[in-house]
Amino acid sequence: MDDPYCWGIFRELAHSPGREGDDAEILRLTGKHLETRGFRVDLKSPEDVIGTPDARPLGVFLMCERVEILEYLRDLELRGTPHVNAPRAVLNTYRERMIALLEEANAPFVESRVVPTTGAHQLDGLPVWVKRADVHNTQEGDVTFAPAADGARQALAALAARGIPTAVIQPQVDGDLVKFYGIGAGARADGAPPWFRWFYHKDQRVAGYPLDAARLARSVRRAATALGLEVYGGDAIATPTGELVLLDLNAWPSFALYREEAAERIAAYLALRFAGGSR
Repeated sequence: MDDPYCWGIFRELAHSPGREGDDAEILRLTGKHLETRGFRVDLKSPEDVIGTPDARPLGVFLMCERVEILEYLRDLELRGTPHVNAPRAVLNTYRERMIALLEEANAPFVESRVVPTTGAHQLDGLPVWVKRADVHNTQEGDVTFAPAADGARQALAALAARGIPTAVIQPQVDGDLVKFYGIGAGARADGAPPWFRWFYHKDQRVAGYPLDAARLARSVRRAATALGLEVYGGDAIATPTGELVLLDLNAWPSFALYREEAAERIAAYLALRFAGGSR
């Protein structure tokens, strides 16, 4: 076909609890901006993609997270089709993988312990958070705050009952909760991502602890690079001592507070990537 043809793939509804509309809208808006740059965009569900035989789009931009669809897309990527984010990078946001990669990259990630959901565990440093060790939050019980040991054990048992074999235990980190978004590989002269925004999470009373925004941006870029992410978001804590602790990093968030700006920037980045531009 004559016009550049690419796919946009929605996130699975089960992986967008409470954010279904926001997640779908950022993908749609990105597609519209990409169309103004001369691309033809076909938006698909993950199930639609697997049912499309022998397709060779010019590029794929995706929010899906399930292993099955990512493996399918990985085969397409290996045949030369660029993906943003790469399927491997999305898999790297699974907590068990992410912890090891960020430790190797010396990123300031929250102390994390991967444990089986069955058996006896020494539970120190309470209160803690108990999180499933693979995908991010999909339903109640995937992420549980446990003030006491009994609550942590109950959270682990509930995950085990759902067939989830491993969990991550993380301490509660006190401070101001910060959310951030990033777009693009590489770095600006100051070490920040090419496009970066941060803000305080709204559901808190901000104490105003010291926060070095430039250091936050550099830490986020180092973490995103370690995972291979090009479009991403996450959470961090600015502690009372001025230390920054990353709590989470995920692939292609909803960009809800910056949707229009982010969609236009992502589309410009995709146009470069899909046209053979360097990452």
